[in-house]
Amino acid sequence: MSTMNISLPSTLKEWVEEQARDGNYSNTSDYMRDLIRQEQTRREKIAHMQQLVTEALESGAGSSTPDELLARARAAVSGS
Repeated sequence: MSTMNISLPSTLKEWVEEQARDGNYSNTSDYMRDLIRQEQTRREKIAHMQQLVTEALESGAGSSTPDELLARARAAVSGS
């Protein structure tokens, strides 16, 4: 495993240390790794959503009426 040193303002350093002390993480490095993993996951989800939006926009206009779309959405929600 590689090592990276970061500089934090004292208030952020205290926050990170508190997270480790509270027992949620074994140490400050564990907390920072978790934050980075969460950010990676968040960015992957955003990229996926952007891909879906792009595909939808590129697919063109649909032929369903707003009432038909609403009926399908309600059916999907109710499980019908």
